Amino acid sequence: MLSETKPKPLEPADRTLLELANEAAAEPPFSELSSPALAILMTPVQAILLFLGVTAFLYFARPVVLPLCLACMAAMALKPLMRGLSHLHIPTAPSAAIVLALLVALLSVGFFQLGRPAVRWVDDEQQHMAELRARVQKLFPNALRMGNAVAAVNALSVDNVQKKDGAPKVPTVEVKDQRGSNSILNWTGTFLAGLCEVLVLIYLLLASGDLFMHKLVRIMPTLSDKKRAIDISHEIQLNISNYLFTVSLINLCLGSIAAAGFYFLGVPKAGMWGMLVAILNFVPYFGPIVGVILLGIVGLLSFDSLGQGLLPATWFLMLHLLEANFVTPILLGRRFTLNPVAIFVALMFWLWLWGIPGALLAVPILVSVKAVCDRFPKASYISELIGR
Repeated sequence: MLSETKPKPLEPADRTLLELANEAAAEPPFSELSSPALAILMTPVQAILLFLGVTAFLYFARPVVLPLCLACMAAMALKPLMRGLSHLHIPTAPSAAIVLALLVALLSVGFFQLGRPAVRWVDDEQQHMAELRARVQKLFPNALRMGNAVAAVNALSVDNVQKKDGAPKVPTVEVKDQRGSNSILNWTGTFLAGLCEVLVLIYLLLASGDLFMHKLVRIMPTLSDKKRAIDISHEIQLNISNYLFTVSLINLCLGSIAAAGFYFLGVPKAGMWGMLVAILNFVPYFGPIVGVILLGIVGLLSFDSLGQGLLPATWFLMLHLLEANFVTPILLGRRFTLNPVAIFVALMFWLWLWGIPGALLAVPILVSVKAVCDRFPKASYISELIGR
């Protein structure tokens, strides 16, 4: 009697679509998987140690990790432009070169329109402070009298102490060195080197296209895992790119409208201040506050009366409130609405960790974390905490 032979399993290339669909349907959904990696839950102590370890790594690896994060966020923000060029049947590498050239041109225009006037304005800082002090003294004479009285009392107390001690006045010696200029030169060199690294990484990420997606699909063991990985990656990338692209357009329009208002109000260098408030608006809470303070100073320096001096700051504040409460929620929807407390804590954390670039990346990183946690049931509580 012939022995019964078992049928040889079909290779993936030999399987029919029906068999592949049945296999994918037979597997349990992601939320019901009982693999040991998902079944193990970290204790609070382990979670705290992991957080401290990751924070230390991000702090000490900042020269490498920070340019990579900036490039990834910028590449995701530029993805809609890449998709638009792909519809015109332009290959990926030339499309990446075109998008990068547009980005470099935009940065160059921003530097010449914002950088040079800002440097000249900072160079005249002492003159501006003297003018501001004179304007404040003119607008608030009572405050000047109070300040003079306080200064006189302090000087009288110092003289009495010196008379009691019998110690002669020691002349002060001012020592000037070149460490300030050297530090500025070093900072400029570091900034330019980091900017070149970010631009090169942006081009490589855009030119690679879906290379990392294909590699992720290859390492997935089953068809359902491949499909799930593609869905998660596409959704996360689409959400983050849409968020960054939309916020960039909103801030660009905000800066343009603010600059037009500054021009009609008679504010000098209206274009520079419009670009500055557009950049500051990328940082929630802190950025608009700094913008209002700077525009208040500029208004007091530019106009004689207090009412006219407060008009530029009032104009920007009205635009920001309109944008934050109506325009952004309508364009982004509730899907990208985050908890204000979570945003504030993230800003403090990333500002402490990476400085101003960290403050710019705080909200995009928070949106990325929420987009990832929305797809994993085990981490849904994190999405619930940072969402509104």
